[in-house]
Amino acid sequence: MAEPRETRLKRMRMRSMRRGTKEMDILMMRFAEAHLDAMDEAELDLLDRVLEENDQDLYRWITGQDGAPGDLAPLIARIAAEAERGPAA
Repeated sequence: MAEPRETRLKRMRMRSMRRGTKEMDILMMRFAEAHLDAMDEAELDLLDRVLEENDQDLYRWITGQDGAPGDLAPLIARIAAEAERGPAA
């Protein structure tokens, strides 16, 4: 049985804010708060894959220190753009 959307979004929010490093907690939670509810199933699938990555790789990809893997690169670019915008006032 497929995971209900509400349950999936709750799980993904938790995984976004409990990453392991404070920097990634902030970056991923900011993105989740801004975009998670509007994402379609394919985007959620991709974000689930991103959430499986380790914080060190994710941080290097989001900050542009290393290139993200091709299929994850568009989503990583969206996360990086959200990070550059900073917190909502």
